[in-house]
Amino acid sequence: MSIIAIVGRPNVGKSTLFNRLVKRREAIVDSVSGVTRDRHYGKSEWNGKEFSVIDTGGYIVGSDDIFEGEIRKQVQLAIDEADIIVFVVDVEQGITPMDAEVAKILRQVEKPLFMAVNKVDNAMRDADAVEFYNLGLGDYYTISSINGSGTGELLDAIAQEIPKPDENEDKEDELPRFAVVGRPNAGKSSFINALIGEDRNIVTNIAGTTRDSIDTKYNRFGFEFNLVDTAGIRKKSKVKEDLEFYSVMRAVRAVEHCDVAILVIDATRDFEGQDEKIFWLAEKNRKGVIILVNKWDLVEKETNTMRDFEAKVRQAIAPFTDVPIVFISALTKQRIFKAIETAVDVFENRKRRIQTSKLNETMLEIMEHNPPPATKGKFIKIKYCMQLPTHTPQFAFFANLPQYIRDPYKRYIENQLREHYNFNGVPISIYFRQK
Repeated sequence: MSIIAIVGRPNVGKSTLFNRLVKRREAIVDSVSGVTRDRHYGKSEWNGKEFSVIDTGGYIVGSDDIFEGEIRKQVQLAIDEADIIVFVVDVEQGITPMDAEVAKILRQVEKPLFMAVNKVDNAMRDADAVEFYNLGLGDYYTISSINGSGTGELLDAIAQEIPKPDENEDKEDELPRFAVVGRPNAGKSSFINALIGEDRNIVTNIAGTTRDSIDTKYNRFGFEFNLVDTAGIRKKSKVKEDLEFYSVMRAVRAVEHCDVAILVIDATRDFEGQDEKIFWLAEKNRKGVIILVNKWDLVEKETNTMRDFEAKVRQAIAPFTDVPIVFISALTKQRIFKAIETAVDVFENRKRRIQTSKLNETMLEIMEHNPPPATKGKFIKIKYCMQLPTHTPQFAFFANLPQYIRDPYKRYIENQLREHYNFNGVPISIYFRQK
């Protein structure tokens, strides 16, 4: 899936444009719990083409008084990692020295590049936009990201640059794909080396579908799968500030191309902001997730150390807490096999299909005992349910008044499904429809 990065100096309206691009789809994707955990990454669709959008502005440290060097780094990162770049400028301010700086870097880019002149909401401003030809980036698109005018034309042009999804891609490779993701220095490489061992003759490196993650075919202990390694590939001497942005960009690619995300976290540090970001990234993409707490051999143990650590992680990932957490040490190889076994289980859970008759038998009885609360004096009756024929577990419940069913009841239904069927580690989507 293509990644589109929005770049430009602060206060030109990058975030507003970002919201406009992802809004269409977001409303559907995130109806689950009504939260977008990460406001700087979203998925979108236009003319039948799906893509991811990243607002680079959201990753700048100390956004108010930004040094030009900081902007330059952001632009460079977007050039390295994204497939398409949208450069936003502001017609009210005209060309500023910083715009000129950014344009200078962008002139050398081989990738598709679109310049969006923002805040053009009348004919006068349309005429003012002409000055942006001076940046030497060719044609531009005039938009107003506040009211959306012009964004359709911009998206049409972007969609033409996005390749059609390859029909054969899925058929070609039936093996499960596990992506090892996590913040820098959590021990992703050590985990992979512990798995593969030194006898690398069992490894066949396939050029990855993404240009910076390597697929390793893994065949041991009766398991066979592709391991997508995002660790330590194309290491760059990055400065501390943009490491976060860089590893999030990289995780986006890896997660979108996998079936199960294996999130490695460092036991000597808490479950941190960036770990959460990557976790919600997998959840938003409806991928299987398993959390590996690495370096467990370095932690001072008391009676309930493991239980307390696990409780803390589950609190951070609520409401989606039905996720396996395995404590490992890549160094001593403790529970390495358990980790892979669990990932395979999650992969199987993600494919689980429940027979419609059995599903109705179980769920209708539960909902009869505990129906949705009546709203405005109207009684809600759910009459039928089924699993939808989709890649990931999605369920439709047919009711007389679906619009009155609230989130808490939705969560109750999800918990009942999880209690009766094994969807450990897998996000579930539930829809209520009119019967």
